[in-house]
Amino acid sequence: MTLSGNQKRRMRSASRLFAVQALFQMEASGQTVDAVQVEFEDYRFGAEYDEGAFEDGDPDHFRAVMGGAVNHQAAIDQATDRALVAKWPIARIDPTLRALFRAAGAEMMDKVAPPRVVITEYVDVAKAFFPDGKEAKFVNAVLDHMAREVRPEAFT
Repeated sequence: MTLSGNQKRRMRSASRLFAVQALFQMEASGQTVDAVQVEFEDYRFGAEYDEGAFEDGDPDHFRAVMGGAVNHQAAIDQATDRALVAKWPIARIDPTLRALFRAAGAEMMDKVAPPRVVITEYVDVAKAFFPDGKEAKFVNAVLDHMAREVRPEAFT
């Protein structure tokens, strides 16, 4: 089965949301990246519940984001800290936002997608978790700062 460009984009977007959830779960539970990846790919991608169905994710993209977030966590956290106000280090940030910054940072550092695409996608993820919009503006500002530091060539 050949997927359309729109289907591929939706699957990548879903993978980003799943990656944020998985990174949050790893931090909260202490589970390994391998265990969480298996759980998400086997039980969450495309799962159907009474309340509705989850989107199907792109396993390759999901694994790339997860691997990058784990492998570059220290560098991502440092870049996030530099983007935050001095009195709000990443350790004081909501764990969902911390997971989001790590997933987005992984895509920026590994050059998975253009920075503007990464920012737009993760602002949308923030809106899914925080529908009032305040956090989405915060995420946009932090990710823009991070992108300009990590991938300055994309903004020239």
